[in-house]
Amino acid sequence: MRRRDQRRAAVFAVYQFEVTGTPVEDLLEEGSTAWTIALAKAAQANAPVLDATIDRLASGWSIDRIAPLEKAILRVAILEITLPEAIAHGEPIPPEGAVNEAVETAKQFCGTDAPGFVNGILGTVIEEARA
Repeated sequence: MRRRDQRRAAVFAVYQFEVTGTPVEDLLEEGSTAWTIALAKAAQANAPVLDATIDRLASGWSIDRIAPLEKAILRVAILEITLPEAIAHGEPIPPEGAVNEAVETAKQFCGTDAPGFVNGILGTVIEEARA
């Protein structure tokens, strides 16, 4: 399974957790890779910290107004950029790679404004991480 597919599986598990409250390990397909499981579990476990970052950077939007799928995409990408040590499996990807894949996922599965919104927040996350 390609890394992009693994990341999307983690995003959708985090999304389903947001909507249903079911733990992500129960939402992942049988045969999911260790990296996918680690990414989804870390995003779930660190949701309060990740959401605080999203809330702070989403100008004019409270965290409660952000669509659950967009929030899941942002959680996974911010986790990869700011807390790569939380994912115990595999090599971290460059921050720009996490942004690119998050934007592509938003383009494919979210509304027309979502890719720009995701890109803007993640661009700021990268700038702050480098400062």
